[in-house]
Amino acid sequence: MKIVGLMSGTSYDGVDVVAAEFTVAGDTLRMRPLGHRELGYDAESRERIGALLPPDPTTVEAVCRLDNALGEVFADAAALGVELAGGHADVVVSPGQTVYHWVDGGTVRGTLQLGAPARVAARVGVPVLSDLRSADVAAGGQGAPLVPAFDALLLAPGDPDESGRRDADGGPRGSGGGVRAALNLGGIANLTVVAPGAPVLGYDVGPANALLDAAARRFLGRPCDVDGVRAAAGRVHPGLLALLLAEPYYAASPPKSTGKELFHPGYLDARLAALGEPVAPDDVFATLTELTARTVADACDRHRVTEVVAAGGGVRNPTLWGRLAALGAGRWVLRTTDELGVPAQAREAYAFALLGWLSWHGLPGAVPSVTGARRAAVLGSWTPSGPPYGVAVPTPPRRLVVVR
Repeated sequence: MKIVGLMSGTSYDGVDVVAAEFTVAGDTLRMRPLGHRELGYDAESRERIGALLPPDPTTVEAVCRLDNALGEVFADAAALGVELAGGHADVVVSPGQTVYHWVDGGTVRGTLQLGAPARVAARVGVPVLSDLRSADVAAGGQGAPLVPAFDALLLAPGDPDESGRRDADGGPRGSGGGVRAALNLGGIANLTVVAPGAPVLGYDVGPANALLDAAARRFLGRPCDVDGVRAAAGRVHPGLLALLLAEPYYAASPPKSTGKELFHPGYLDARLAALGEPVAPDDVFATLTELTARTVADACDRHRVTEVVAAGGGVRNPTLWGRLAALGAGRWVLRTTDELGVPAQAREAYAFALLGWLSWHGLPGAVPSVTGARRAAVLGSWTPSGPPYGVAVPTPPRRLVVVR
């Protein structure tokens, strides 16, 4: 089964596109990556998304217009994914762009993603799975993170994969008895913990790039601090770091999830104002980098992980990556998902492709031990494109007769 997976994260810099072929062998699901691309948002799209995010006010008209505009972007991305799949795909998974995650007292009440799935289905002519978070929220869960279902399978103990890749210690990859973790460094940092004999644990740790990108827009007029150059030139400001680490979210117990409804530009502005003294821009970048590295490292140490497999845009930031490696030295090994055959920049899109496979087969995709849901939910809503492949189209009726 060939599936196209799309993903646009909290950094809203573009859409990651992947295609994968899934086959089943006993209790093992095999995924063959068919390629991945990134379709960047143009400046206008990024501005429109940013203007819609909390705490800024918006209108129903603006939501409707953006929903349909993003639908066209996702349709382009899906068409690209079909090309990667060799010109044919069975399913497209288009989770949309999250614009609001409604958290009230630690409980998620609702979530909203935009991306007009009907436009995607109309473009590519295959069924489209969207709105993947709502079913878990309806079951009492956080609706996030959803990628741990993928991580749990990828990091599960087992035999070496078909390519024979092995861990650095010479044993088959994934066969060790230690606690393994998958880390995503996107707009938000989230962690999946896979420990032998224990339920899978996963949650949003805190900001990865969210506040760094906000600082880049404020001080540099650019989307990000490329390669962490400005952070490397600065020094950590102890007072600002202490103020940032006092955020109550970090002390809250999982299940928990967050996003830019908390870690937005206004949040950074408020903390800088509360400090009561000026901080050089490079020192702000250094401090925010330290915040991300410190909160992630604390979470890894809390769960006594022995290996961290990372993905997301943050792995391309050598300053952040170097700080994470330093904090974990002697306690956990840090590597990227590329070593497992999953491109670090496309992990989440491949994860959503997997969720599409699960939903197509009526299998749950959310992990209750991660989201806190009462039950494991089958995720998403299907937008049909017409009869499934191989099903004859019935003759359209010409009249209706009521039988009594």
